[in-house]
Amino acid sequence: MSEAILKPRGLSRLETGHPWIFKSDVEPVDAPNGEIVDVVAKGRFLGQAFYSQHSEITLRLLSRGALADSWLGDRIEAAIDFREVALGLKGACRLIHGESDGLPGLIVDRYGDVLVLQILAAAMEMRTNAIVDALVIRLKPRGILARNDVKVREREGLAREVKTLWGEVPETVEIAEGRVSLSVDVVNGQKTGTFLDQSANHLRFGELARGRVLDAFCHDGGFGLQAARNPAVTEVVAVDISVEALARARANAERNALELNPVEANVFDFLTDEVAKGSRYDTIVLDPPAFAKTKGARDAAWRGYKEINRRALQLLEPLGLLMTCSCSYHVSEEEFEAVVASAAADSGITAQIMERRSQAADHPVRLGMPESRYLKTLVIRKLE
Repeated sequence: MSEAILKPRGLSRLETGHPWIFKSDVEPVDAPNGEIVDVVAKGRFLGQAFYSQHSEITLRLLSRGALADSWLGDRIEAAIDFREVALGLKGACRLIHGESDGLPGLIVDRYGDVLVLQILAAAMEMRTNAIVDALVIRLKPRGILARNDVKVREREGLAREVKTLWGEVPETVEIAEGRVSLSVDVVNGQKTGTFLDQSANHLRFGELARGRVLDAFCHDGGFGLQAARNPAVTEVVAVDISVEALARARANAERNALELNPVEANVFDFLTDEVAKGSRYDTIVLDPPAFAKTKGARDAAWRGYKEINRRALQLLEPLGLLMTCSCSYHVSEEEFEAVVASAAADSGITAQIMERRSQAADHPVRLGMPESRYLKTLVIRKLE
């Protein structure tokens, strides 16, 4: 087997527990793209990794020892067992969460009897048939769809495409989130269809919601629909700039016989206008897209997060609740909390943190890999 020899900085990174080693931290490797290579430093064998010729992430660590021949199937089985046995999840959920499950570059989500996968590494792409076979044997799905349409694949020299890998895949699939039924567009929807990482936060928001509710960046209505089920809620205003998202939110509301007041608007403009009008809400959720997709976007992201949180806090009634989210990995939990605190201070508002939350348990965080903890959520109570 070919060897990948780490430079001192690569060794230091590996010793912190991070599974990614970058091109600049590895000596030139003589191996085919996607090969499993031995990782070596100072003459010591340290484990085995996927090798990529094209990506800046040259090595993705697979093990700290020698892999068994059955490693791929064994890890797929273990990941599914964790969700179904340990977490008790039988319905829609993330079944495989990449590096956190020891399967770098592989995402598999379940929507009813349809599986949707994303492959983000060339080495996993080469093993697509084996992955599909393992999933079919274990889960017997109606169909398996590849949502390989994400830009990150280009860094691995992979084409962007959406295609059926097995069986029959309908365009939409109905799932349950708590007691709310949702229609998910697995072919064209966000990520692999919808935001499964927010499922637990959707349910918690529904429990906390009171009075007049604002669901900003509402997407398909995940937060707003849970709030609308709560008898303590009098109105749910759902705002998004996407006509398609609002149409799905409206259809989901009708499916569940729930009331939403959909508003097509730029959320920044909507919040500014609502403050100017003197509007008030008892419960607000902010779930924007990632404002900082690169390190270079952090300053602009800070300004964006501060603006929407400042306006939301101004709109809250005293003792009202704000659930505010960031899915920007490049904005840390500490930085996100600081920007919300700055937004409150600028408005002369006193508030307290009720809860700090993250992504759902089926999206586990890998120790030593902060990228796997990307979703930060604060539940804020406005005092005055």
